[in-house]
Amino acid sequence: MVGSWWREGVWFVSPYNFVDDVRRGFELPERVLIHDTTLRDGEQQAGVVFRRDDKLRIAMALDEAGVDRIEAGMPAVSQEDFEAVREIARQGLRAMVMAFTRCLRGDVDYALKADVPGVVMELPASRHLIQNAYRWDLDKAIGRAVEAVEYAKEHGLYVTFFTIDATRSDMEFLRRVIEAVGGKMDSLTVADTLGTSLPWAYAYFIRQLRGFVNKPIEVHTHNDFGMGVANAIAGVTAGASVVHVTVNGIGERSGNAALEEVVMALELLLGVKTNVRLDRLVELSRLVQELSGVRVPPQKAVVGDNIFRIESGIVAEWWVNASRVDPSIAMPYIPKLVGRSDVEIILGKKSGKANITYWLDRLGIKASDEAVTKILDEVKRRSLEKRGPLSLEEFREIVSKYVV
Repeated sequence: MVGSWWREGVWFVSPYNFVDDVRRGFELPERVLIHDTTLRDGEQQAGVVFRRDDKLRIAMALDEAGVDRIEAGMPAVSQEDFEAVREIARQGLRAMVMAFTRCLRGDVDYALKADVPGVVMELPASRHLIQNAYRWDLDKAIGRAVEAVEYAKEHGLYVTFFTIDATRSDMEFLRRVIEAVGGKMDSLTVADTLGTSLPWAYAYFIRQLRGFVNKPIEVHTHNDFGMGVANAIAGVTAGASVVHVTVNGIGERSGNAALEEVVMALELLLGVKTNVRLDRLVELSRLVQELSGVRVPPQKAVVGDNIFRIESGIVAEWWVNASRVDPSIAMPYIPKLVGRSDVEIILGKKSGKANITYWLDRLGIKASDEAVTKILDEVKRRSLEKRGPLSLEEFREIVSKYVV
C-alpha cells in the first residue's frame, strides 16, 4: 500500500482525492450502508417487469454481494408484489428486508403481513407536489405522516422517513414536516427525486438538515442531469451514512445512482468502507441485465463490457509495458477487483504494433519487424472493411501469410 490512493497491483486513483485541503469539512462516516432499491424503484423504469422468482433471485444475489438493506417492493401494489416481498423477507437473509409504503395505515398493514422488519415510508416534502400533484392540504399531509409513522412504530417496524422531492422544497416547510415526525422515525431519507441538485448543493442541503435532525440521514438520488452518483458521494461527505442505489442505475426516467459506481467511488475515491463484495459487482450487473431486459452500454463504468478492452495501439503499449511492473499503473483498478477476467487486447483499425506483438507472443509465434508491419497493415484494412475488430481466427489467417 503506497497510500489510500494506490494499492499496488490493485488500484491507483488520484492522490488529490486525499489532500487535506480537499477533504476539509468532510464529515465521513466510518462505514456506509448500501440500501438497494432495484426491486422497487428500479422496477419503476418504464417497461421493466420483475416476476416473483426474478425478485427472489436478485434479492439472494444482493445478499450474497453484501448489500446491507434490500427494498423488496411495495406490498400494497399487487398480490404478486406482496407475495414477492413476503417470500424475500422469509428467506432469513443477512440483509435487512424492507417494504416501501405510503403514509397510510393500510400500506403499513400490508408490510406487517409481509413479515418485513422495516419500511421506507414516503411523503411528498415540497409544497408544489403536495398541493398540485397530490392535491392535499399541507396540514393534512403532515398529519398523515405523523399518524402513519406512529402506527408503524407501535407495531415494531424500523421506519426510514422518505421525503419525496426534498431538494425542491423550501427549508422552512421541510423542517416543519421533519420535526413533526422526527421523534418517531428511525432515519431520514433525503430524496433528490427529479435529480435536480448539483453535488455541492446537495452536500450543503444535507449539512443544513443535520443541523436539526438528530437521526441518521440517508441519500436517495436520481440521474436526470447525470449527477446521481456524484450527489450520492457528496451526501456522504456531508455526513449521510446510508446510500440508496439500484443495480446498473435502472429506474424511473434517467434512473438512479448505480450501486456498482457508488460502491467503487466510496471505496477507492473516498476511502470509505462498505460491506459490499466488489468481486460480485459484474456478476450482479449481468443478472439484473438478464432479468430486466435492460442492457448497459459497453462503456458503462465498472460493469460495461468494453472498459477493459484495449484497441488503441498507444494504450496497448502502455498496458503491455506497465503490467510488467504494476497493472494498476495503466488502469484505475484491475479487472479482477470487480469480478472480471484480465484486460483484453483487441485487434482492429486503431491497433498498433504493440497489439500485434502481444498476440504473437501469446500464440508463441516469432515474426520479423517487416512481418509485424505487414500484419498490422492487413489487420487495419480488414477491420475497416468489416467495421469491427478481428477474431483470433482471422488474425491467425493473416499471420500465416507473412510468417512461415
